[in-house]
Amino acid sequence: MLDALYTDTKTHMEKCVESLKDQLSSLRTGKASPRMLDRIMVEAYGSRMPLNQVATIGTPEARLLTVTPFDKGQISAIEKAIMISDLGITPTSDGTVIRLPIPPLNEERRKEYVKQARKQGEDAKVSIRGVRRDANEQLKKAKGDSDITEDDLKRGTDQVQKLTDEWVKTVDQVLEAKEAEIMEV
Repeated sequence: MLDALYTDTKTHMEKCVESLKDQLSSLRTGKASPRMLDRIMVEAYGSRMPLNQVATIGTPEARLLTVTPFDKGQISAIEKAIMISDLGITPTSDGTVIRLPIPPLNEERRKEYVKQARKQGEDAKVSIRGVRRDANEQLKKAKGDSDITEDDLKRGTDQVQKLTDEWVKTVDQVLEAKEAEIMEV
């Protein structure tokens, strides 16, 4: 019973960190990354669709993204979606390909992105602590149902705390790496 609880707890905490990594990958760092465009939704064919479902996104250079629509008639809709996004990038088009030059970030913008990354990191830590709380509640319930002993409860809460500390440390490492990437000139 305890092994299954530890496995579930570890899996949930790991998912919290993976979610953080996914969120941070779409944060702009001054380098071109197709993930920057993941949140952009395009009005296409009567509905809102993710950009990567209506176009191919490429990175031919370190500071350039290219967007090649599957249907050339969607170019204006894609340009509009990029313009109204919070990326701060002005698209240029030659009628077949949209180019997105990624300007270097200024110091103020870098600090803003670091602040945003830290907030996402804190949200991940809160999620991890929520997983810890749930695991501890399961342990207390098992103790109340006489499924485990008092010693098992103590060992279990200690083990869950160790897992929590490990995953919070992992979040800190992920954040540190992302901050260094953002602040890199």
